[in-house]
Amino acid sequence: MVFREIRTELRKYGAQEMSVPHFRTLAFVYRRGRASLSEIADHLGLTLPTMSALVDGLVARGFMTRREDSEDRRRITLTLTDLGRTRFASARAATLANLDQRLRQLSSSDRATITAAMRMLRGLFNGSNTNVEN
Repeated sequence: MVFREIRTELRKYGAQEMSVPHFRTLAFVYRRGRASLSEIADHLGLTLPTMSALVDGLVARGFMTRREDSEDRRRITLTLTDLGRTRFASARAATLANLDQRLRQLSSSDRATITAAMRMLRGLFNGSNTNVEN
């Protein structure tokens, strides 16, 4: 349900051509500055052919560029264009504002419970939570 809301917000705020996997791809490269196709595919849990097709679309729209890696010519490095950074930032800001507005409808106690639960899940799935009971 949360991803459905995110997808709706992406489309509502001028990113109709951007799916959640597109958004997640741009977010990954935005945070890292550059990435390889296999790094992004691994992060998103997609196959290389699927990831390649997704990136082809982002490159065709002018959101990303492909460049030969300066250290390994067999490797392609993906980076965001100015348009890609702008589109990602505006879609992210609008989506976060909407989620913030929705979460503010909850009591502060409920928001604290959600925050605590999300921290527990992060620790559990990152392998850093040693206080999880079996």
